[in-house]
Amino acid sequence: MQVQIDNQIIHVDVQYGRRKKTTIHMDSFGRVSIKVPKEMTEETIRSAVEQYSKWISENLRKIEAAKAGPTKWREYDDAGTFLHLGKEYLLHELIDMDGLSEEELKLKLKKFYFASCKKIIGERIKIYQNDLKVKPKSFEIVESRTKWGTCSSDKKLTFNYRLAMAPIEVIDYVVIHELCHLHHMNHDRSFWRRVGSIMPDYKEKEQYLARHGQAMTF
Repeated sequence: MQVQIDNQIIHVDVQYGRRKKTTIHMDSFGRVSIKVPKEMTEETIRSAVEQYSKWISENLRKIEAAKAGPTKWREYDDAGTFLHLGKEYLLHELIDMDGLSEEELKLKLKKFYFASCKKIIGERIKIYQNDLKVKPKSFEIVESRTKWGTCSSDKKLTFNYRLAMAPIEVIDYVVIHELCHLHHMNHDRSFWRRVGSIMPDYKEKEQYLARHGQAMTF
């Protein structure tokens, strides 16, 4: 569904279910979803979304402001610091710098993040797939500007290599999120109940990604 708010067209993912109340949600990328009773008409849904227009506008402005905010300048020398598992490290603590140009250092650092992310994600999947009684067909570490993780219909998972910069509990949230999609492909009530059964404070982890996601770069 498309709704116009403040001269901007907002795409809304409508999720029907056996429920009495209507709830609205926005993720860290500004995507809006609304959960409604299955008998609710499109006109009523549109009206419900419009009632949240101020809240939607304010949150979209915050997300855009975070994207446009100043990016910390990274120095590729002995004084340069870079994120790993939520903490700042000197570059030489993460990779060997000897005799490498800035471009070579960037490439080596990226390889470090990919390898670190693959190792950590693999370890965390083994933990949580037992708790959730699921098993993905495979997982892959990828580069993405818009997604922290994905789950395909054939049970293949992907994870953004930049997650290696996040605290381990935030990585855990993304792993749990994608593993739960093996049971529930949509973000319906059952999906979030499943996520919350393993990580009750998952909303705090979503907020971390919304606030700090743009800083998780190099």
